[in-house]
Amino acid sequence: MKKSLLLPGLLFCLLLLSESLVAGSVNGVRSWTAPERTRLVFDLSEPVKYKITQDSNSSLLKLKIFRSRLNAQIPAFNKHKVISSIATNPLNTKSVEIQFKLRRAIKVKSFQLDPGGRYGYRLVLDLYVKERHDKPTVAKKQTRKSSNKQTLAAKASKQITLKKQPKVVKQAPPAPQQQQASKKVRGRDIVIAIDAGHGGEDSGAMGGNGTFEKDVVLQIANKLKKLLDGEGGMHGVLVRKSDYYISLRKRMEIAREHHADFFVSIHADAFHDQSARGSSVYVLSNKGASSEAAYWLAKRENQADLVGGVSLDDKDEVLASVLLDLSQAVSRQVSHEVAQMTVRDLRKAGIVHFNEVQKADFAVLKSPDIPSMLVEVAFISNAMEEEKLHDQAQQKEYAEAILAGIRRYFHRAPPPGSWLAMRHKPKIRGRQYVIVAGDTLSEIAQRYQVSVSRLKDHNQLGQNDIRAGQVLKIPADS
Repeated sequence: MKKSLLLPGLLFCLLLLSESLVAGSVNGVRSWTAPERTRLVFDLSEPVKYKITQDSNSSLLKLKIFRSRLNAQIPAFNKHKVISSIATNPLNTKSVEIQFKLRRAIKVKSFQLDPGGRYGYRLVLDLYVKERHDKPTVAKKQTRKSSNKQTLAAKASKQITLKKQPKVVKQAPPAPQQQQASKKVRGRDIVIAIDAGHGGEDSGAMGGNGTFEKDVVLQIANKLKKLLDGEGGMHGVLVRKSDYYISLRKRMEIAREHHADFFVSIHADAFHDQSARGSSVYVLSNKGASSEAAYWLAKRENQADLVGGVSLDDKDEVLASVLLDLSQAVSRQVSHEVAQMTVRDLRKAGIVHFNEVQKADFAVLKSPDIPSMLVEVAFISNAMEEEKLHDQAQQKEYAEAILAGIRRYFHRAPPPGSWLAMRHKPKIRGRQYVIVAGDTLSEIAQRYQVSVSRLKDHNQLGQNDIRAGQVLKIPADS
């Protein structure tokens, strides 16, 4: 009788033991493809131990997750640039192995994340395509050398032919030179970097009906780019082109790589009070500027970062600080002026939450050499505005309002060498300056190389007192 009772009890203990060995589970698998990497995110019930291996020819990547079950469907990768296919292989009752067949050689970075926002524990794999340095590259160089020799030979024979027929040379129209001359006369386009907030696993705020901030702001960003590209003398550059995550500092780097004249980050606001609504425009706060200056000065050694086109890495502490301070002062002034103009135009697109430009310590606004603003187009937490954010016509209105503010500023103060500067040069009779907190008349006069008395007379100022938001007209005959 005791023996018969012992056997079921032993089986029950073994079952409990086997269950305890499989402690966790993989509850979801998501992926995003960015220009420089493919990110795979595994949603976990708890932190796990894992192992990543690659075969010798880098065509197969294996991920072993120990003491876990796979309770999720693996996404299909059709015509993916890196991953050919994925297969799962339960190693035993305790672990699972996921195999990735690869089209190209990659390097892998992996890490785990603690719960945050609407996500729990996560295992992240970033797959970067390896750059190829092999013999075919040498062969290409040899081919280039031989082709260069052929080109030189062709040029030599052409020169001989031209000497024999000088009259033909004189009659030949210099079309390439004319094209280069026309380009110089036209001037360059003003570049606007358009940053759609969030992306990838960072979905941003979510509306009551399941709208993700990252999706609607990307749609508005695309519309703004289309509008900018249709403007004379301007074009837009998308910082994020589709649904993937980019770090905040990388967003600034992308803008700098494209030599952007201005940076606008587009977001949708959220608040626990669902009645909150309207648009807001932010620029960098004084505190944020100070902390960023400290960061740049600390990191300037052996860095390729530029401030207004000047490298800081070979400057002493005092000179680097002065250069950075000057660059930030100009950048913040332009940021504030564009932001003020944008607030006015957003009123035409709907309700504004704040009538004045707001200041905040947003990391994405901290580039000292590129003026920038952040626009919260609407409250996604408000049911009516969530619906508006889906509406294509309303999205275009938001984009047009942002464009209007940018257009108004750059038509008044186009960068030197730009097409707008050349086009408007004969018509410009002065500039306008919007005063910000901390400004003095002497500093403004020095910046525009006019005397304080001339500045006061031109604006009919009886005293030196000025206020934030006041508009000064800068005399042209300075």
